[in-house]
Amino acid sequence: MSNKVSPKKYLGQHFLKDEEVAQRIADTLSLQGYENVLEIGPGMGVLTKYLLEKPVKTYVCEIDTESVAYLRAHYLQLSDRILEEDFLKYNLKNTFHDEPFAIIGNFPYNISTQIVFKTLELRDQIPEFSGMFQKEVAQRICAPHGNKTYGILSVLTQAFYEAEYLFTVPPDVFNPPPKVDSGVMRLIRKENYTLPCDEKLFYRVVKMAFQQRRKTLRNSLKTFNLSDNLKEDTIFGLRPEQLSVQGFVDLTIKIANDSV
Repeated sequence: MSNKVSPKKYLGQHFLKDEEVAQRIADTLSLQGYENVLEIGPGMGVLTKYLLEKPVKTYVCEIDTESVAYLRAHYLQLSDRILEEDFLKYNLKNTFHDEPFAIIGNFPYNISTQIVFKTLELRDQIPEFSGMFQKEVAQRICAPHGNKTYGILSVLTQAFYEAEYLFTVPPDVFNPPPKVDSGVMRLIRKENYTLPCDEKLFYRVVKMAFQQRRKTLRNSLKTFNLSDNLKEDTIFGLRPEQLSVQGFVDLTIKIANDSV
C-alpha cells in the first residue's frame, strides 16, 4: 500500500493487509436469506476481493475519494455498485429498495457503534451483520447478562439479533497498526425480532438503567415515578447487568402497566 492512500487517520480507519484474515472475515457470512451484501469502508479492497467470489451481489460504501478511485480502477466487476457515500447519512433504500442485504466490513473504530445502531434501525432489511471492531466493543456487543462488559449496546443489539464473538485479530495485520486488538463478531437476526413491549420505552428503560449501573433498578429508574407497590417487586432490587434481554422486556411491561 502506498503512503499516499494511508493511513486515513481522520476516518479512524486501519487498513487490513492480511489476506488470510480477510478471507476468514468474508467466510463468516452464511449467505442465507439475502442476495445482496454491503461492505462498509472497503479501502483498497482486501476484503472486497473475497466477497466478490461469493454467490451474492456485493456493494461497497466508501467515503474516501482515493479509495473509490482505486476500487474503480482495480475492481471493474463492481461497476456501478460503489456507493461514494457516508454510510451513517445515506438512505439505503436508494440502493436496496425493500430487498434484504447483509452488512460486513472492517469498521472504522470511531463510528463502529453508530454503524450497529443504524443496523438496528434497519433490521427489517438486514438479516445478518458481520465484521471487525475494536476487540472490547465486539466483546461488549456479544456479552451475556451478568458479564461486567454487558451494557446498553449488548441489550439493544441482542434484543433483535443473536450475537457471537468469532475471533481476535492482532494489530500487526493492519496498516497502520492500531494500539489495541480487534475482534470479529457476527449478528444473525432472530426469527422473531419484534419486541412484545413498547420499543421506545424499552430503549429508555435500558439506557436509564445502565447510566447508573452500580445502583439497583429501584434507584436508577426513580424518574419513572413508580408506584410504591411496583417498587416492591423483586426485579427492582437487581442491578441492570443482572437482567437478560427478556428481563428488560418484562421490566418495560411492568413499568408500562404501572398504575401511576
